[in-house]
Amino acid sequence: MAAGRERETSDAYLEGYAELLAEVAATGRRLSRDELTARRALGERAAKDGQGLRALVVAHLAATRAAWPGGRTADSVLAAVQQAVDAFAAGYEGAQRLAVRREEAARREFIDDLLYGRSDLGRLAERAERFGLRLARAHAVAVADAPTAYDETEPVSRQVEQALLGRFGDRRILFTTKDGRLVCVAPGDQDDVLLYFAKQAHAATDGGRVAIGRPHPGPGGVVHSYEEALNALDLADRMNLDDPLLRAADLLVFPVLTRDRQAMADLVRSTLGPLRQARGGAGPLLDTLTAYFDSGCNAAEAARRLTLSVRALTYRLERVHRLTGADPSDPMHRYTLQTAVIGARLLDWPRKEV
Repeated sequence: MAAGRERETSDAYLEGYAELLAEVAATGRRLSRDELTARRALGERAAKDGQGLRALVVAHLAATRAAWPGGRTADSVLAAVQQAVDAFAAGYEGAQRLAVRREEAARREFIDDLLYGRSDLGRLAERAERFGLRLARAHAVAVADAPTAYDETEPVSRQVEQALLGRFGDRRILFTTKDGRLVCVAPGDQDDVLLYFAKQAHAATDGGRVAIGRPHPGPGGVVHSYEEALNALDLADRMNLDDPLLRAADLLVFPVLTRDRQAMADLVRSTLGPLRQARGGAGPLLDTLTAYFDSGCNAAEAARRLTLSVRALTYRLERVHRLTGADPSDPMHRYTLQTAVIGARLLDWPRKEV
């Protein structure tokens, strides 16, 4: 019974085929342009109806055997079969390519709306189901940056995507590219997905840095997490952070420090401004303070990072003390100096005036 239904389905896309073969066998002619157009139209219809091309080609060959005219030379008939099947397959493949382009366009539009929050949130949540996301849940976003810009057709992008699908194929995750970066969206309670993405992206991009935003609920939560990840990457550049993996949750102190930009600028000017009087300007002494604080106020480690002797580093710290009146070894002064140094890095001082 099932075989009968399959035959009926195939017959719908073989309309007029047997008659064509009979006429070709009788006259030896080739198929006309209108006849080829009709075969292409049937192929398009089959693709849109979700029929398999392989089964339909087999059906054409079976129909050819059934309608094979006795006593005729094979050449003209086989030529007609070739034309008909070729036209049918061309229509089928054309419809598939169009469907793929439309799907890609819809996916790209959805991703743009998802990451920029440009669509009605209720409608966005409905569309998300089509792409495997349930936006009622909390989601987190990881973004991988690299010197080279990537899109979804790049081998690197396909390599990372295949690794994710190979390991988490049944998870509701979304991989894409945006503005040359690799992006992964995953449920907020599936940190293992984002960590695996970070590992794969870091390796595939030859050491590219990855930032992970915090989980946030709802459709707007994806935008929030994505922006946190981007801000973390930007912060890493300004602060010269060399960690390959950044978490927005670990960097919350920096947005707090710069929330009142004017107050931070005042602190930088008043605390570090006197360093401009030093020979060579404020830069070398600011670098000294940065290395000193980044090494946990360990003079030997800071000297190693700067390729200085401990004595030379100590001299520089004493110079900071004399110029600013703040002693890096004093706990209260150290807190003020370190906050000002962080502010200088965030505001790109002294290269830029604040």
